[in-house]
Amino acid sequence: MKTKRSPLQGVTNILRFNWHFYLLAVAGVAAGMIFAVWLGSWWLILGWCVAVVVLATTVASLIVSWYIYDYSGLYELRWLPESLPAGSSIVNIHAGFDETSALLAERYPEAELSVLDFYDPELHTEVSIKRARKANPPYPGTRAVTTRNPGLGEASVDAVFLIFAAHEVRDVEERARLFGHVRMSLKPGGRIFLAEHLRDRANFLAYSLGAYHFLPLREWHQTFSAGKLRVANMRKYTPFVSTLTLEVDNQST
Repeated sequence: MKTKRSPLQGVTNILRFNWHFYLLAVAGVAAGMIFAVWLGSWWLILGWCVAVVVLATTVASLIVSWYIYDYSGLYELRWLPESLPAGSSIVNIHAGFDETSALLAERYPEAELSVLDFYDPELHTEVSIKRARKANPPYPGTRAVTTRNPGLGEASVDAVFLIFAAHEVRDVEERARLFGHVRMSLKPGGRIFLAEHLRDRANFLAYSLGAYHFLPLREWHQTFSAGKLRVANMRKYTPFVSTLTLEVDNQST
């Protein structure tokens, strides 16, 4: 049976797993308005201005998220190759919340799919990830790994997918080592496929300070260079999501 996403699955997940942020925003605005009314005068005007800005940015982020995750067709995976050779070995690596393995298995039914989960509860303490893991059972056969040792054999993989996952590795050196391990696992001609938000103007407009959770393109290039990889292709699937194809940089090896 073909996996189908519900019409509002993306934005619903954001609300389900991050409801505490939205509750704090509403509570903060309400408390601020009560305080502004008590002080009166120009404080009331300031309170209204702050309330409007906070609520507007919150609503805008949800609208953008709906556009990206529910409307744009991102999870139809049209930004990936239409097919892979029969018998290809492919690996999906995620950070504890897996929305793509079943979709990859359907897109590439003749490939051999392995799924790796590098979530570490001691390092990844965000309550949103814990909620997501409880709500979404792991894909059958998923293996728990670490970023320091993803357990991939040398020259054993045709394609590796890191979809909204690699930015969760916050340490620069650890991220570079992960990409180095992945590079060594690639067969000749193998590729790595990434989808990520960037810390850029569009995402600042959409997510305000939340965009600091994303990495700037400059830092990604540093990671790729340290991992001896090069960008073979990069494009914006939407103004807010970048998709990249990486290959081994033979000039660095």
